[in-house]
Amino acid sequence: MARIEAARKQALAPAAFTRLIAVSKSHGAERILPVLDAVQRIFGENRVQEAQQKWPVLKARRPEIELHLIGPLQSNKVREAVALFDAIHSLDRAKLAHALKVECERSGRAPALFIQVNTGEEPQKAGVAPPDAPALIALARDALKLPVKGLMCIPPAGENPAPHFALLAKLAREHSLAWLSMGMSADFESAIKFGATHVRVGTAIFGERE
Repeated sequence: MARIEAARKQALAPAAFTRLIAVSKSHGAERILPVLDAVQRIFGENRVQEAQQKWPVLKARRPEIELHLIGPLQSNKVREAVALFDAIHSLDRAKLAHALKVECERSGRAPALFIQVNTGEEPQKAGVAPPDAPALIALARDALKLPVKGLMCIPPAGENPAPHFALLAKLAREHSLAWLSMGMSADFESAIKFGATHVRVGTAIFGERE
């Protein structure tokens, strides 16, 4: 948290807040519990099935935990995702938006949603291409009335992430979206300078995954 606060002080126009998401994917309860005891309450997972195996017990122990899905979401896992997660960072296509609408109405739950933007337009990576993002925002937030709060991106590996963070922030401003999920262990301080409200940090907290 000290590094987050230092980066916020250096930013010209930091977001109103920056929340730390401790990325606990591939780590078991024995690694998560010390982080919980250190008063961290927001955690991120990549896979629905893995999260189902370990988080119900942990959330029963600490009901105030917020659980965020930060990995790709398959349409056939929407029911499980809506039941378990408080936020989903990977809305990236119309089919998924419609599936989320159906499940939110059926269950009465409404996780906060981020639209994932593939800022590098990498064919192997999830996310809507930047030119197509306005249409998906209009469908999900305006037509389907889903609780779309912001945008998310994962810059291409090996590239300077700053232009990608700047692009995501520009898209968010143009569409009046307040939240920006961007920045990981290696670049979260740069993301904060561009207005990140949620940074996804795993290795810097838990160490390397086995």
